[in-house]
Amino acid sequence: MLSSFCRVISEMKGSTRTTVFDRTSPRLSARRLESFVAEASRAAGLGGRVTVLITSNSKIRRLNSRFRGKDSPTDVLSFPAGPLANDFSGDIAVSLDIAARNARELGHSVAEEIRILILHGILHLAGYDHENDRGEMEGKETALRRKLGLPTGLIERSREDRSCVVGRPSPARSRTSRKSRRRPAGDPRRSGT
Repeated sequence: MLSSFCRVISEMKGSTRTTVFDRTSPRLSARRLESFVAEASRAAGLGGRVTVLITSNSKIRRLNSRFRGKDSPTDVLSFPAGPLANDFSGDIAVSLDIAARNARELGHSVAEEIRILILHGILHLAGYDHENDRGEMEGKETALRRKLGLPTGLIERSREDRSCVVGRPSPARSRTSRKSRRRPAGDPRRSGT
């Protein structure tokens, strides 16, 4: 069963949009982000449609609290679709507030930061889990980031600088297969840790 968030986005009648702006910023183009989502999804081997919500800290905090039990804002959340969701891989929610702050601190554009967060979320939707895979997701993220012309990715940042605003390094854990790492439908993941 899809999460409430997934259902709201996927039931947008007659809409083919993949990006929903709850908050917007100058220089953010829905068309460019949708093109990036399609390109990054293909590169990650993700076959189904992905929707992206660009939102505020307060809304992502509510999503994080409701679906993960963490009452704080986060940079990006991924909501994988269930196995019965034909041609739909899941949803990604991105905090524009955190993306703007990170972009300022890291010296690149807000649009680049949002693409970095979306790529990270797409990899989670594809079944990767950097908290449990001993570097498999990091390697994939690094390769795709380079291929897509993006600055340093989330996992790399957390390894390079433990005080970075976007995340914390996770301890090494036992290696598991991609299939066994997949979460059940409606089980959101914080993608920015």
